[in-house]
Amino acid sequence: MHNNSVFLDSYALCCALKSMSCLENVFLGKLMHSYVEKSGWLASVFVGSALVDFYARMSCIDDAAMVFDEIPNKNTVCVNALMSGYGGAKLWDQGVQLVRGMQVLGLEADSFTFSAALRSCTGLYDVELGKQIHGIVFRKVTELGVDVFLQSLLIEMYGKCGLVESAKKVFYMRGYREGKELRRDVVLWTSMLGVYGKSGKYEEVIRLFDSMLSEGIKPDGVAFLSVIYACGHTGQVDLGMKFFESMTLNYGLIASQEHYSCLVDLLCRAGELGRACKLVNDISNTGYESCTVSLWGALLSACYERGNVKLGKAAAQRALELEPGNVGIYVLLSNMYAKNGMWDEIEQLRELMKGRGLKKDIGWSLIDVTNV
Repeated sequence: MHNNSVFLDSYALCCALKSMSCLENVFLGKLMHSYVEKSGWLASVFVGSALVDFYARMSCIDDAAMVFDEIPNKNTVCVNALMSGYGGAKLWDQGVQLVRGMQVLGLEADSFTFSAALRSCTGLYDVELGKQIHGIVFRKVTELGVDVFLQSLLIEMYGKCGLVESAKKVFYMRGYREGKELRRDVVLWTSMLGVYGKSGKYEEVIRLFDSMLSEGIKPDGVAFLSVIYACGHTGQVDLGMKFFESMTLNYGLIASQEHYSCLVDLLCRAGELGRACKLVNDISNTGYESCTVSLWGALLSACYERGNVKLGKAAAQRALELEPGNVGIYVLLSNMYAKNGMWDEIEQLRELMKGRGLKKDIGWSLIDVTNV
């Protein structure tokens, strides 16, 4: 269009920037940015928002913030685009400051803004600010009980800050549409299951999962992860195995690497190392070679905890057959040898690592002293 002297309007520029973000082509995006500035299109809030969104998607946060500052007449869409970039980069503080500055700009927050702000509060573990945003949301969003996304973010925020009861109140908030009470979405059930699990309330996880099934809600893979993990911590091996089997048989879900790892952890916590070893062997024999290194590593870790050196060596050998350069397996094996006073084996292991050109990563820590 440009080469043929066809007039480029804001719609064409926004579409072009969207295409460049899909192609992840920063160079072309910067060329377009240069054209936008020279042609005066930056005065358009739509084109400016598209540029902010492009840089945010490309993780060029400084460029996104610079464009945002240069837009003469900002709107909520601009703010949301930059908020999205801050959230992706985990720059929670900047996200909070941006939301606080909206009042100065005379802009109203929408559901997306509130969602991004709640993510920032979760990232900062700032429950007081989260409560303030919850209060604003309660006043501004007329049908909060219908907005599953906002509800799930509130549940997650309260859960991560350790306020389980507050998360529970949000979960049981009633939503109505056309005078009828809405059923809670699977996303809300999964969010609440995650809160109970992370808070160590494993019995509540199992109880809530049963309530979910009784209400006719089809659980997803994340829900099954939560309940199987909870069974492992409550010692209910048979129940955990039952849930795992029903996931594929009754609900048609495909077990992922995380599900198998959770199942191995379930058996290992109950001390059934032989059964766990058989399970990992079966997974290897059914074509899951790419995901069994972590499973053999989980079994090796359990053998270290339980003092089963023979099975631990076998697990380490199988893991190293699949991934000879996995330093983590060598470290786990070395720790198991040290725990059992097997110093000769440790020396042999060090020589083997040296011969293969492997070495353990050096640990380091980072602390913040007076913002430095």
